[in-house]
Amino acid sequence: QVQLVESGGGLVQAGGSLRLSCAGSGGTFSSYRMGWFRQVPGKEREFVATISWSGSSTYYQDSVKGRFTISRDNAKNLVYLQMNSLKPEDTAAYYCAAKTTRAIMLESSAHAYDLWGRGTQVTVSS
Repeated sequence: QVQLVESGGGLVQAGGSLRLSCAGSGGTFSSYRMGWFRQVPGKEREFVATISWSGSSTYYQDSVKGRFTISRDNAKNLVYLQMNSLKPEDTAAYYCAAKTTRAIMLESSAHAYDLWGRGTQVTVSS
């Protein structure tokens, strides 16, 4: 069973950058679709970006397109989320997730992912 651990969160000023990392241990990490989601208190978990097992296909939420980049290094069992031009509305807890099943589900839906990390907080000050 893969375990996921996020890192790289922190406090940054608007316009700044952060790179989140998600380290996978155990299982066959390289065969899973991976996603990043975020959540603020009192709101549902929100899709941010997803990447196919090979890294050849990515998909983003409209509000982060052109600012965020998802990537992966299967040799190191790592998934990254490079976040540039950060805005205060990007403030949230960010979660890494893995889709370990072959079930056909909407890949921007949190329900498609069955393994989750504990999250890392990103705070963007204005």
